[in-house]
Amino acid sequence: MRILLTTLNAKYIHLNLAIRLLYDLNNDVEGLSWKEFTIKENKDDIAAYCKDFDIVCFSCYIWNITPTLEVAKKIKNIHPNIKILLGGPEVSYDWQGVIELPQVDYIIVGEGEIPFSAFIRNYPTINELPNIVSKDEFGKVQYKEQPENFNIQLYSNRNPYQYDPDEDLKNKVLYIETSRGCPYKCEFCLASLDNKVRYLPMDTIKQQLLYLFKRGNTIKFLDRTFNIKKDFTLEIFKFILDHRKPGNVFQFEITADILHPEIITFIQTHIPPGLLRFEIGIQTVNQKANLAVSRKQHFEKTVSIIRQVEDFVELHLDLIVGLPLDYFEDIKYSFEAVFKLFAPELQLGFLKFLKGTPVREKYTQYDYVFDPLPPYQIIQSKFLSKEELKAITHTEHALEIYWNKKRCINSLKYITKYHSIFDFLQGLGAYFEEVKGNAQYSLIEIYQIIFDFTKANYPSDSRLLQLIAIDYYLQNKTKPGNLFIQEMDREEKGILLQQKRFNQHKYRYTAVRLDFNLAVFIKSNDIVAVEQEVLVQYDGINKPELFFL
Repeated sequence: MRILLTTLNAKYIHLNLAIRLLYDLNNDVEGLSWKEFTIKENKDDIAAYCKDFDIVCFSCYIWNITPTLEVAKKIKNIHPNIKILLGGPEVSYDWQGVIELPQVDYIIVGEGEIPFSAFIRNYPTINELPNIVSKDEFGKVQYKEQPENFNIQLYSNRNPYQYDPDEDLKNKVLYIETSRGCPYKCEFCLASLDNKVRYLPMDTIKQQLLYLFKRGNTIKFLDRTFNIKKDFTLEIFKFILDHRKPGNVFQFEITADILHPEIITFIQTHIPPGLLRFEIGIQTVNQKANLAVSRKQHFEKTVSIIRQVEDFVELHLDLIVGLPLDYFEDIKYSFEAVFKLFAPELQLGFLKFLKGTPVREKYTQYDYVFDPLPPYQIIQSKFLSKEELKAITHTEHALEIYWNKKRCINSLKYITKYHSIFDFLQGLGAYFEEVKGNAQYSLIEIYQIIFDFTKANYPSDSRLLQLIAIDYYLQNKTKPGNLFIQEMDREEKGILLQQKRFNQHKYRYTAVRLDFNLAVFIKSNDIVAVEQEVLVQYDGINKPELFFL
């Protein structure tokens, strides 16, 4: 019997830890193998690969369930006798509609280690096995529920990545699990359903990290709240600091307002910039909305801690649109308060009604309407109309293009001080959609759109237009065309470069004269009305350098 463990990853750079763990625990079973695909691969090609197996087992998530079911259907069309087993968070709750599909034979509910091992070692006698959904020959669903968590101490001295060729790990995001469970009960999150936090053995965690340090670059910890235990967190950070190799980057999800002062001091004292990335879920500043989803957060303390670590770690902040009691003006307030922290990345996400979460079970309480298909995103509620949600999607679109892609950092920082950043991005996003729709766009068009929008809607703000031009000139590695602001004439520029002893043979330059001090603005976000000459130097390879004269 040939059994395939597989999944459809969202991107090529992603890896699936679950199927590696299951394979590692059961690799003594003859005929068991594993392989990954991506959601963008041709589904017929995936099905063709799977057709030579007796059982195909898919790891299912919100981002891949639809293409997974399509592939399963194609497999059945090729060979109806192949059995399809599904597992993972997307099929562990509200699975009744999924098991009724003709292309699905079995579903594993909950943590997969115990039921999967029982399934492949007892197949085809699986009717009495707990936590496995099946159908008899008449289509009647059979399910024996027996809640049981896997003892993750059994992962002691195991390495789920040992089966990967070293070269396959080099340019991937490598995931590591050091604990399971979350102490918090946020009702929109599946992690809230398991409030008992269980840790892997520390020796095993370190062994796995050493293995990954040598073979990959980006290592992402899957713990829902990594910094629950101070001593555990410090021990991992110290181990990383002592054993990392050049190029390693480590990503963590943390809760900022509980970050212990000793951890902050360690970060400030020992962590070099660029080594750690923290993902911090702020979600909303509205305390009523937080309490409505059983969530606690001290925003002022969160801000204080972010300020203490922002120069030492890269920050990714999250907001959620659509929480109960969060009206349009509340969302605007949260966005503006969080944007002013100037984190390198700010995600403006929309509430998703994940299967199994309390917010999905109670959706009628607040007149929620959400898409019945993955990712189950909010459509409207008693707090937000469809039109308001559409307006916020414009803000999100412009945020991604101009801030998260780092294309207009200076311009948007200026906006936060002299205008409403939420309103600006909302209007810009709507204008972008009007101009481009769903069509592809070039880098020049990105800057032309924001320049035209600003000129039409903020006509008296000449400094904003100058900053857009500076952002445009700083985006290119080679000297771009002269756009948005008048460059110094050739003779004046040549004299200036010669006087300041710039190498005109090795580099190319853009030279502009601003009516404010750009150096002061970049440092403090303040406008000082003193004329300044600015040079942007290009070598054609690296990011351009900025010089103030």
